[in-house]
Amino acid sequence: MDTVKKLAPGVLLSLAIAVPAWLLGTRFPVVGGPIIAILAGMILTLFIPTKGAAAPGISFTSKKILQTAVVLLGFGLDLNVILATGKQSLPIIVCTISTSLIIAYLLHRAMKIHGNSAILIGVGSSICGGSAIAATAPVIGADDEEVAQAISVIFFFNVLAAIFFPMLGSAIGFDTHSGEAFGIFAGTAVNDTSSVTAAAATWDSMWKLGTATLDKAVTVKLTRTLAIIPITLVLAFYRARRAGAEAGNGSGKVTVKSVFPMFILYFVLASLVTTVSVRLGVSAAVFAPLKSLSKFFIVLAMAAIGLNSNIVKLIKNGGRPILLGACCWAGITCVILLMQHVMGIW
Repeated sequence: MDTVKKLAPGVLLSLAIAVPAWLLGTRFPVVGGPIIAILAGMILTLFIPTKGAAAPGISFTSKKILQTAVVLLGFGLDLNVILATGKQSLPIIVCTISTSLIIAYLLHRAMKIHGNSAILIGVGSSICGGSAIAATAPVIGADDEEVAQAISVIFFFNVLAAIFFPMLGSAIGFDTHSGEAFGIFAGTAVNDTSSVTAAAATWDSMWKLGTATLDKAVTVKLTRTLAIIPITLVLAFYRARRAGAEAGNGSGKVTVKSVFPMFILYFVLASLVTTVSVRLGVSAAVFAPLKSLSKFFIVLAMAAIGLNSNIVKLIKNGGRPILLGACCWAGITCVILLMQHVMGIW
């Protein structure tokens, strides 16, 4: 009970931001609830810089609720369906993820961008935007300002992609009689699901394709989401190895188990529950409320992260992360177009 009383003020403050942000996000899906929540939290912090009794609850929401959101996200993944329908796009996904992470690493060294920020932007650009950032942040020990910076960068390029990619697809000659080429392009080149669906739905509307492009894009997007698992596990082992090396100087032994991201294991188990249940005849719609709850928890966590972030500092330091995001975005787009051309999709 004492813990509840301690956490309640911060959780309720985050909730007060998250509820209207969630509602506005459903009305303006290209922007999305997470971005609205994080911006609202940042603005509120300008007027209330000291959180007082709300501080513990805000910290709990930005970390534990965020991890819970990632676990619940697993209930939206039927691994059999995704693997069966995602084989065609898998080579493209592997190449784009590799491209983004290599670019992020090289520019992190060349531009002296903080390692956590570079990792979050690279992972967010290549996998699935906010969800990937949410899963990666606890694994690498990123603070709220680093998460806010990465989310803001990814959001900026998401909006650009949703607006301009349908025009780009038309200009370069994607097939307008089928949603396959643009669906794969949108599913791999655009990050957050909201912007993927916005771009794909626009293409369907432009060429009267029903939901053909949208179905393809969403399936590819979900296939990309699976990359959260190996990426976070690799980062966890790397962090454990580095921590162990540092501990060898006399600070005590650090094991892989002590830093293993258990919430990622729960994410995998949630995916397996969905997969087995669907195979046994349970409708995937049963898990829809958990998927919705996951999305709301991400909005709630972003509100808390916004409350812990200094918007003035983020703007002052935003030039290099935005340039990093632009390079990742451009590199991914070029690799996707090249791969689709080589594979005969475009």
